[in-house]
Amino acid sequence: MSSVILSVVAGERVQKPGRTTRSTNPAQLSDVVGTIGSAGPEVFVQAAEAARSAQAAWAATPAPQRGQVISNVGRLMTANKERLAALVTREIGKPLGEALGEVQEIIDTCDFFLGEGRRLYGQTVPSEMPDKQLFTFRRPVGTVAVITAGNFPVAVPSWYIVPALLCGNTVVWKPAEYSAVVSDAFYEIFAHSGVPAGVFNVVYADGPDTFSGLEQALEGGLINKVGFTGSSAVGTRIGELCGRHLQTPCLELGGKNPMVITEDAELELAVEGALFSGFGTAGQRCTSLGTAIVHRSVYDEFLDRFGQATADAAMGDPTQDVLFGPLLDEKFAAGFEKSLGWIAAHHRVIGRTGRVTADNPRAGFVGDPAAGLFYHPTIVAGVQADDELFLNETFGPVVGVTPYSTLDEAIALGNKSGYGLSSSIYTTDPNKAFRFAQGISAGMVSVNNSTSGAEAHLPFGGNGKSGNGSRQSGMWVLDQFTRWQSMNWDYSGKLQKAQMDTKTVDADLSYQLP
Repeated sequence: MSSVILSVVAGERVQKPGRTTRSTNPAQLSDVVGTIGSAGPEVFVQAAEAARSAQAAWAATPAPQRGQVISNVGRLMTANKERLAALVTREIGKPLGEALGEVQEIIDTCDFFLGEGRRLYGQTVPSEMPDKQLFTFRRPVGTVAVITAGNFPVAVPSWYIVPALLCGNTVVWKPAEYSAVVSDAFYEIFAHSGVPAGVFNVVYADGPDTFSGLEQALEGGLINKVGFTGSSAVGTRIGELCGRHLQTPCLELGGKNPMVITEDAELELAVEGALFSGFGTAGQRCTSLGTAIVHRSVYDEFLDRFGQATADAAMGDPTQDVLFGPLLDEKFAAGFEKSLGWIAAHHRVIGRTGRVTADNPRAGFVGDPAAGLFYHPTIVAGVQADDELFLNETFGPVVGVTPYSTLDEAIALGNKSGYGLSSSIYTTDPNKAFRFAQGISAGMVSVNNSTSGAEAHLPFGGNGKSGNGSRQSGMWVLDQFTRWQSMNWDYSGKLQKAQMDTKTVDADLSYQLP
């Protein structure tokens, strides 16, 4: 591997980067994980051209053989699980246990899709005319541009890349710059798994250059599908860009995920779920808990228990046994500090706020807080429905708490922000669980479980500001990376015109039983 990580186009490293950036360990900022050569828009276009050129041959490869390649990816991921997870922990500060789980999710995704190489089923459909057969086929969309965030630097890309390749598409992947070292390791595993040169290309670039390159590639007819995971603001721009080319992107965006805790909930379990979904990964998941909506009869008790559990939670060095470590990068730390500015006079803050320092210490902190981007987990009680803290994604370790009186009120509060990714309800009453699921706008609902936690064979995605209704994972993602093609085959030897030459069956519809 080069001392500078460079983009890969048609299996070759692109030389002469426009600029270089350093990726540092957010738990130990003095630790430089790697240096990345940032490409310009022209490299994105070159990658799209290479992918376009390789697509026909890859699509012609029998689908079961493409499934063998995905099987190879899964085997290599298994063999390199500990190494890749350790690199995830070092580069983005995710606790090692979570990083291992993230790599396992790639393995699970490969296990699911390797079989789809033998199950890309179409259908045989009866015709309304004699001597005629109707068929449907799944065809690859073509060349796919995948743009992903770095908070899940390997699991989320696999949700796009594995099924896209399996279905016969070629890929141009633009990962986050702050997780580029992990991304390069991810690419190398695919490259050593039998993916041909040009089928999977990687471009390391900043946001503006990526958007410009994508715009040029779309205008040149080089990209047939865009998959994007990131902020709602950027997702809106990508949606507009794709719409100009009559394309529907796969958008997985932010969330302000509600957790409703009813009067009959098992509070100990609810607190455990709130702690993990609110502060796991330092609140930097799209599925992180945004607001706990708690029935007034248990509101004070929940706050007491949640506050104590948060105070007792281990945080710090992500290589140790901690709930969460640092924020991902300096830019996310700055954004989170802006979110903390939304705390108002009518709120009650439980715990400390801001960066963990010698002057602002965290009891029981594991390691040296001055070494990295560590922020206190914060609970804000008394959040109201028109507060910025209630309406906006914070992407950091802060959870708002608000009371409710009726389940209908709780559902309305859960829908208020306009996001619709994940949601949760803690209750022992099945009626409440089903009423909540029916009323909430989120694409995913958990009952007596946290707002976070996806499985490789369930659809993942959101609505509203969280996405455009597209879904990832499981068999549902196949609709993102294939097009349905219908075929009719008339072997009657004559022209049969549908709806015109169709024979009808006569009946006496006036008949009544005597």
